[in-house]
This record gives sequence, structure tokens and C-alpha cells, in this order.
Amino acid sequence: MKTVIVNGSPRKGNTLTAINAYAEGAGKAQEIEVINADRLNISGCKGCGVCQCTNGCVAKDDTNTTIDKIVAADMVIFATPVYWWGMTAQLKLVIDKCYCRGVLLKGKKIGVLVVGGAATDNVEYTLIKKQFECIAAYLNWDIRFYKDYCATGRDELAGNSAAIEELKELGASME
Repeated sequence: MKTVIVNGSPRKGNTLTAINAYAEGAGKAQEIEVINADRLNISGCKGCGVCQCTNGCVAKDDTNTTIDKIVAADMVIFATPVYWWGMTAQLKLVIDKCYCRGVLLKGKKIGVLVVGGAATDNVEYTLIKKQFECIAAYLNWDIRFYKDYCATGRDELAGNSAAIEELKELGASME
């Protein structure tokens, strides 16, 4: 199974720790490619409509190659730290540009990993989850998992053995 993980974090901290634990659990059962959203040169969607949700974006940037990887994947995992009660701007930009091939993304299997500094019963996690649920309803995505974790220190998640084990088991269980 080909899995694309879109890393919305511009730092090498807790979100990357979650991604790495998932990938370790997946082992060789999944072909995993991590796309680091902060390293992409992607312009914002202008809503020009030229793409017609199938043709790709007219922008001369990393949009089409990035979205083509997402289209080709069997599963897509969106990973983000919480920034101002939502996903990072870097991740949202990639998701916005998915519009250019939206028809080709229908029915995709997805997962969501969120790491924030607040306790996991905080509204910030609910807001992110609801946003993904709305996108999933629109594109008929099959949300395989939504996992959120609290980690305030830069490397705190790495020290949470229960969370790391859960992420490894999650990676091993995806087919």
C-alpha cells in the first residue's frame, strides 16, 4: 500500500515524532512518502476554475507534482501541530490546492494526526477534527483514524511511551 504523509509542521518536533512512530509501525507493509509542506513552493488557490477539479493547477509551482502524489496514494495522512486553534497554514495550503484534482481524490482513505500543547479535550482538537470531517464528507473520504496528542515540550511526545506504542500499532494495522 502506498501511503503519503503530508507533514504540516515546519519544525522537527512532536509532529515529526508522531509521523516517525507511525512509519516505524508500518514497516515494509506500506510504501511511505513524507511530503514536508513547509518546503514546498505552492501559491494560494486563486479560484480561477481553470483546473475544473481534474486538470491540475495553472500555477507554475509545486502544486501539481504534490497533488499528483496524493492522488496516486492509497492512503493519505495529514499530520499537523495545532497553530491558533487549527491546522498549520502550510498544511491548509496543500489541502486548498487539492481542489485542482478534487474529483480524483474522491473516496480516498485518510488519517489525521494532531499534536497540540493543550489537553486533548480542548476545543482546538474538535475544530480541526470537524474541518477534516467536512472535507471528508465533501470528497467522500474514508477517515480511518483521527488521533490527537498533547505535548507541550518540543520533544515531549517522544517520552510518552504509550502514545508512541499506539502510533506504531496504528501504522501496523493500516491496510
